[in-house]
Amino acid sequence: MTTATQALHDFDMRQRFYFEQSPVRGDVVRINDSLQTILQQKDYPVALQKLLGEMLVAASLLIGTLKIEGRLSIQLQNSGAATDPEQDSLTWAMAECDHQGHIRGLAEWTGAWQSAQTANDAFAKLGKVGEGVLFINIQPDATYGTQAEGYQGIVERVADNLADCLAHYQQQSVQIPTLINLACDGEQAGGIVLQLLPRTTEEEHETVDNDLFPRLKILTKTLKAEELTTLPADEILYRLYHEEDVVTAEPMPLTFACTCSQQKSESAIFQLGKPAALEIANEHGDELALDCGFCGHVYRFDHKDIEMIFA
Repeated sequence: MTTATQALHDFDMRQRFYFEQSPVRGDVVRINDSLQTILQQKDYPVALQKLLGEMLVAASLLIGTLKIEGRLSIQLQNSGAATDPEQDSLTWAMAECDHQGHIRGLAEWTGAWQSAQTANDAFAKLGKVGEGVLFINIQPDATYGTQAEGYQGIVERVADNLADCLAHYQQQSVQIPTLINLACDGEQAGGIVLQLLPRTTEEEHETVDNDLFPRLKILTKTLKAEELTTLPADEILYRLYHEEDVVTAEPMPLTFACTCSQQKSESAIFQLGKPAALEIANEHGDELALDCGFCGHVYRFDHKDIEMIFA
């Protein structure tokens, strides 16, 4: 194995795997460098760092289960009214991955979060179980000049655990038995998804080992958090399934990428309106600056630029 290939196996990748003569499939995701790039944009509390890492891994896992060219995002939204800025609360969080392996994420919160240490602690800041909104957005890329129809699924918040909520959603809404395991230590993150796909032929019904998926679930649940965040994907698969006939595909590299642009910033100013845009520029020394929360890039517009947008 070359150094480059080893690096791909170790960091920022998604590894698809299958089981011979079986409708069971899965993916392993590891992110390190991309996670650090995202977390450096804000001074996130420790618990929120871990939750955002789990969300990024989950988005990277779930888009791998779809046959689309586009983006999948996982979003959390606090359903309560505006809170006291001193009160610990998770306002909203978002993690996204597209079919090319580009990931990004962002979150807003209030309070100091001094007692929160785990991703589950951060998830609980949405409020009690049953409160807050968790949803999945799927947006295919535009095709032939038209915008493809997107999809939004509401995920029932059955626990203060992101993986359990997403697995429950897959089982209830998509009707695919699913196991999801996520982990993040604040510096690196990892996860694994295991799914039992529908059997499409009568032959599959007759030949498939019905005990395989329950057996694999038991094995997969033995993974420790530190193993998910530190071990290469091939070692994880060997430790879990070395007695099974596992087949792996070419790993997909994952990397941080932002979708902000000059054109999108100009569109935002256009929606703001010319009088409001010029007023803001006047108040800030002949400059209207729009900064991207995802990557930190700042787009600057003076009076002449604003006039050109509305010309």
